[in-house]
Amino acid sequence: MYTTLEIEHQGSAAWLWMNKPEVHNAFDETLITELTLALRALDADPAVRAVVLAGRGKSFSAGADLGWMQRQGAATLEKNVDDARQLANLFRTLSCMATPTIARVHGAALGGGMGLAAACDICVASSKAQFATSEVRFGIIPAAISPYVLRAIGERQAYRYFQTAERISAERALALGLAHEIAAPEALDATVHTLLAALQAGGSGAQAAATALIRAVANHPIDDALVEDTAQRIARLRATPEAREGLAAFLEKRAPSWVP
Repeated sequence: MYTTLEIEHQGSAAWLWMNKPEVHNAFDETLITELTLALRALDADPAVRAVVLAGRGKSFSAGADLGWMQRQGAATLEKNVDDARQLANLFRTLSCMATPTIARVHGAALGGGMGLAAACDICVASSKAQFATSEVRFGIIPAAISPYVLRAIGERQAYRYFQTAERISAERALALGLAHEIAAPEALDATVHTLLAALQAGGSGAQAAATALIRAVANHPIDDALVEDTAQRIARLRATPEAREGLAAFLEKRAPSWVP
């Protein structure tokens, strides 16, 4: 179905592999379109409890394919803007998924690759991974990825890295808040599986509601409207079958029905 992707189902987790190793999984029109479609399809599949985004070959993703970028630079403004919108829509699609997402980052995650890592809910990086917002070295800016990178590392750090395009080590990415955890290369998949097991212990409806809660509360003043919204959210959730099952399972000292 896809020419640039592989989808591997492992239990209730879908491992979505970018599969252009010869160009370090660099973006072009096809990869952008296929990633967007695949993410939407997986998010709509009730059998998928989590999505792991990964890259085949030596790199997670080296960002935009420079040949594609050159073509866009020579295109009309209308065509250029349309392609930029498609790229921006890919990151929004990933960031707004109700299904939990994990970036499995190894090797290079540059430009848009760093954007993918930042747009996922959770980022696990190999100790040998390297990140960068490298765009200024090509005379452009990290526009499409900026909302997600800023959310991950903050405005103050972005002033430095958006302008210097320095490589960011896995350890530095952890300190910045971009990566949640780092692991030795041989332990990377085991670390991802540990997180997947933790995700499976939660109710899928509650997890979707939790991500919606974060988006509703983050960067908003704690005023009467926000306090009322949080009260409404928990009240509605407590009345759901999933919540009743979760509370009953705890009181009965058993696993809830959604745990494999």
